[in-house]
Amino acid sequence: MTRRLIESVPNISEGRSPETVEAIARAAVGPECWLLDVSSDADHHRSVITLVGSREGIAEGIHRLVSEAVERIDLRDHQGAHPRMGAVDVVPFIPVGATEMEECVAVSRDVGERIGTELDVPVLLYEGSATAPHRRNLAAIRKGEFEGLATKLGDPQWTPDFGPAAPHPSAGAVAVGARPFLIAFNVNLACDDVDVAKRIAAAVRHSSGGLRHVKALGLPLEERGTVQVSMNLTDFRKTPILRVLDLVRLEARRFGVAVTDCEIVGKVPRAALYDVAGSVLQLPDFRPEIVLEERIEDVLGGDPLS
Repeated sequence: MTRRLIESVPNISEGRSPETVEAIARAAVGPECWLLDVSSDADHHRSVITLVGSREGIAEGIHRLVSEAVERIDLRDHQGAHPRMGAVDVVPFIPVGATEMEECVAVSRDVGERIGTELDVPVLLYEGSATAPHRRNLAAIRKGEFEGLATKLGDPQWTPDFGPAAPHPSAGAVAVGARPFLIAFNVNLACDDVDVAKRIAAAVRHSSGGLRHVKALGLPLEERGTVQVSMNLTDFRKTPILRVLDLVRLEARRFGVAVTDCEIVGKVPRAALYDVAGSVLQLPDFRPEIVLEERIEDVLGGDPLS
């Protein structure tokens, strides 16, 4: 793939009103900005919107999306299982094709400045766009959530990069940054004890001694009467999906709990699924070229995003 594209996966704090989610997602669509996917979860009270576009197209599309979300979402009435600090909680920019990470950093800073200036929403830059080492980790930025945001932004260590030094009354704040591709991968358990999910998450995530490139939380899914290990896999090539699932299953067995099913939120690179296929089918020499569509694209010079 040689096209210079940027993916963005804004997470909004609304997962229970399909009409609201659709309006916010559709607001982003415009010249050189395409909507790929919308994934909502009522228990999380959160939606993940996947967009792709040119540098100019994605920047304009994200600004339209954030504007619409600020108008429609009021965090003062928001309760969900997933941590959140903003109506639009996080906006990552991810390089696709020939695009370099530096270009995504530049776009994130341009978009962040515009959000802060025009919408009066505080913006904290994270990951590759962060202005200080302690701001790289999204979990550190989000800690305290919407309810603790006024105190946090009053701390000189957490002065917003753009926008006012106080939360927007209803929209909170937003983290904006550039990062590599990640996979949002959730594993649902056949139990309703959230402590079990939290203990499994602690065993799996890197920060507490688990697998490298894995972030994990244990969350309740009240509408389904079950619990979930919710994860972000930040480098599937170094820590494949199947390795993560195997460890979750192993830890779950310690508590006498089974895995019921799994979820992928948003989109996933096909290479990540090929890795699973090669492992499960015990194909040590698995190559993408054995997949019919891959070979056709190779021979015909096809581009799945053209």
